[in-house]
Amino acid sequence: MSWITGLIKSLRPRQWPKNIFFFAALVFDRQFFLVEPLLRTVAGFVLLCLASGSVYLVNDIADRKQDRLHPVKCKRPVASGRLPAALAAVAAAVLMAFTLGAAFALAPPFAALIAVYLVLNLAYSFFLKHIAIVDAMTVAIFFVLRVVGGVLLISVERFSPWMYVCMVLLALYISFGKRRSEILLLEEGASNHRRVLSGYSIPLLDSYIQIVSAATIVAYSFYTFSAPNLPANHVMMLTIPFILYIIFRYLYLMQIEHKGGAPEEMVLSDRPLQIAILVWGFSVMLILYIWR
Repeated sequence: MSWITGLIKSLRPRQWPKNIFFFAALVFDRQFFLVEPLLRTVAGFVLLCLASGSVYLVNDIADRKQDRLHPVKCKRPVASGRLPAALAAVAAAVLMAFTLGAAFALAPPFAALIAVYLVLNLAYSFFLKHIAIVDAMTVAIFFVLRVVGGVLLISVERFSPWMYVCMVLLALYISFGKRRSEILLLEEGASNHRRVLSGYSIPLLDSYIQIVSAATIVAYSFYTFSAPNLPANHVMMLTIPFILYIIFRYLYLMQIEHKGGAPEEMVLSDRPLQIAILVWGFSVMLILYIWR
């Protein structure tokens, strides 16, 4: 049935790769090949994806009128009418209840984090996303919560706080890039679709992007030679060029090819970016688990 297809699409499984940051604690604390921590993290990842899906449903319900005016978002199931708003609301409530229950069975502190994640997302959908700068900073908090969730499910001994800083800065970098793309796409009608966009301009967003991209590189560099579980010869610093390329490539896609409105689509479609991320990931795994 068409509403089932619409429901699945509204859960936005193509955006779930953003939850990969949930594995940060497992990987960077050198527990990736331990069975119990791996299984607990995978279970938490699935629950986080379901929680994200429920939030996307609520967001589509709240934004359906504005989405109908958007050249791309008007095709979303709720905005187009293929998925009734009432049915989407019921599905969101069921998913939230199931996710909280399953998370509590997995680990009560993790359930508390999921609850905070859901409440903050609801606040974002109805209020916070309309406040310039606060909207982007709230998105950054979501990324930090993903990392914290992974920490809560396993016994972490040497997870560097610099990773939290990197997550915040990276999320701000992506968020500002997304708003830049929306302004370019919607032009004069940007503020009519999302009133928060009236609080931004292309020059202002370019300044923000320059600041957070530079800060991301510095924060990651600090991580590579200060984290307690890395080789003493600072070989992790060899991965910095990969991070530089990933940031520069993303900036190129935003400013030259005018992409950035859907970061997950860029990651899933741009081959150079995919290769850079894979090479960086392979290098990190090699250094953490083989290089001693």
